[in-house]
Amino acid sequence: MRKIISFMHISLDGFVAGPNGEMNWIKVDEEIFDHVGKRISETDAALYGRSTYQMMENYWPTAGDKPGASKHDVEHSKWYNKAHKIVLSKTTKAEGLMNTTIISDNLAERINEIKQQAGKEILLFGSPTATHALIQLNLIDGYWLFVNPVILGQGIPLFENIKDKIKLSLLNTRPFTSGVTELNYVVDRQ
Repeated sequence: MRKIISFMHISLDGFVAGPNGEMNWIKVDEEIFDHVGKRISETDAALYGRSTYQMMENYWPTAGDKPGASKHDVEHSKWYNKAHKIVLSKTTKAEGLMNTTIISDNLAERINEIKQQAGKEILLFGSPTATHALIQLNLIDGYWLFVNPVILGQGIPLFENIKDKIKLSLLNTRPFTSGVTELNYVVDRQ
């Protein structure tokens, strides 16, 4: 069965964005891009909430074709264009979208159908609202977190309205020279 892994940058105090959605505190550099790019290239599907999908769709399809595009932009653009995109949205229409599945209702049933299909892990990129919905339905199988060396004090939390304890097992950690620390957890379903 395919697994859904939530991929997020978070602050030390657990926020994924500032109070107005700002993400200018996130540290990324070539070391992180190379590391993340390696794992992303080993998967074949991305899951997004509507807002994150629109942001991605406005940039990634042509990012690698632009003059002076970075190595990261070229590689991620190629991957993005090949990857199957799963979008949680009640308003996005599927017409004309290539290699994209829109899920607007029956979330648990539809996600479980996708998890049963052949393929590799599904990376849930950003999308805090989608992440919150999937956490409530116990559909996230792991967390791939990049803890940034900043305390925001307020903002959009990664975890909110958690009803039941979620036990995790740490797979690995990795510090980066920028001060960011990667944490890889799997949900312990026992």
